[in-house]
Amino acid sequence: MPFDIQKIRNDFPILSRKVNGCPLVYLDNAATSQKPQQVIDCIVDYYSNYNANIHRGVHTLSQEATNAYEAARKKIQKHFNAKEAFEIIFTAGTTHGINLVANGFSEILKKGDEIIVSAMEHHSNIVPWQMLCEKTGAILKVIPMNEEGVLVFSEYEKLLSQKTKLVFVNHISNALGTINPIEKIIEKAHEVGAAVLIDGAQSCSHIKPDLQKLDVDFYVTSAHKMCGPTGVGILYIKEEWGNKLPPYQGGGEMIAEVTFEKTTYAGLPHKFEAGTPNICGGIAFGAAIDYLNSIGFEDIEEHENELLKYATEKLLEIEGLKIYGTGPNKTSVVSFNIEGIHPYDIGTIVDKLGIAVRTGHHCAQPIMDFYKIPGTVRASFAFYNTLEEVDALVNAVKKAKMMLE
Repeated sequence: MPFDIQKIRNDFPILSRKVNGCPLVYLDNAATSQKPQQVIDCIVDYYSNYNANIHRGVHTLSQEATNAYEAARKKIQKHFNAKEAFEIIFTAGTTHGINLVANGFSEILKKGDEIIVSAMEHHSNIVPWQMLCEKTGAILKVIPMNEEGVLVFSEYEKLLSQKTKLVFVNHISNALGTINPIEKIIEKAHEVGAAVLIDGAQSCSHIKPDLQKLDVDFYVTSAHKMCGPTGVGILYIKEEWGNKLPPYQGGGEMIAEVTFEKTTYAGLPHKFEAGTPNICGGIAFGAAIDYLNSIGFEDIEEHENELLKYATEKLLEIEGLKIYGTGPNKTSVVSFNIEGIHPYDIGTIVDKLGIAVRTGHHCAQPIMDFYKIPGTVRASFAFYNTLEEVDALVNAVKKAKMMLE
């Protein structure tokens, strides 16, 4: 089907509202994406027609809910090209998935083992590993980045050794938009026998990862970045690692047999899915996957690259404006400051004109420390944004600059 931007925008009811008397221009997609009517309808349908607990009931509603939930798992497996559906673990989101893996490795790592993280990680891909090191005595090492916001691959190669047990890198930087060379990162880590976790929270709305081709050990993402609901995500865990790691939580569903003397655990995926899950969220995640694929990721990528190029050119025409993250491989994020003006002040003014951008350190404070800045203004684009909305952003930033100078 042809890429029809107006037809796509009509699928998103929130895009027709006004903010402060102005048409909403939503450019905070890296924080969360908006939801199409198709996903909203899926949520309403679940609670209206077949709300029930899953995997446990023989009655009709339970069977219908179970079938829909497991069908969503299958959709997600197919979308990401995981080898098996049971390698897809439903989680509460990216952070939950990372902590699940970190908890498992707390029983595997020993003092002196080394783990590697990149300099451009979100706090959720830094703090759990620091906690892991404190608990186990492992050593955290950091891949540096350069002024363009690109990881220094040669330094990464120097960090790798037989002591390296784990490598953690985001697929795309939420603060800079940099697309990291995860294929090479995974390959080099595997050469020394290290496992790799990729944080895909910022990538999966823009590109379609092939998990078998990547040969990654763990991959995490959140539905709400992909037009789905909040409170649900997935952890892809390669079968061999799923069998090695201990359960993250104890409770119902994740057991095979329980006595007061001993408990045996269920196999994948239930081993890591204790308790009643976000059933509606999982089903709606499947609906969001269907929606994105109906548009097509090639068209999404092409349109978003056009938005990125146009926004970069227009914003750089503003005197004193500097963009952070200027590497050759980027997705649709423009993170910038204007000399002498605090990013929060710009964000506040453009909001009065109906434009939603993010300001601050974007939960990536080490990046801001690297550039010696308090934060940035971040405009992050989605496939439903338009060139006219980019013009509105540029005009609003110009107005903010004039008012604040």
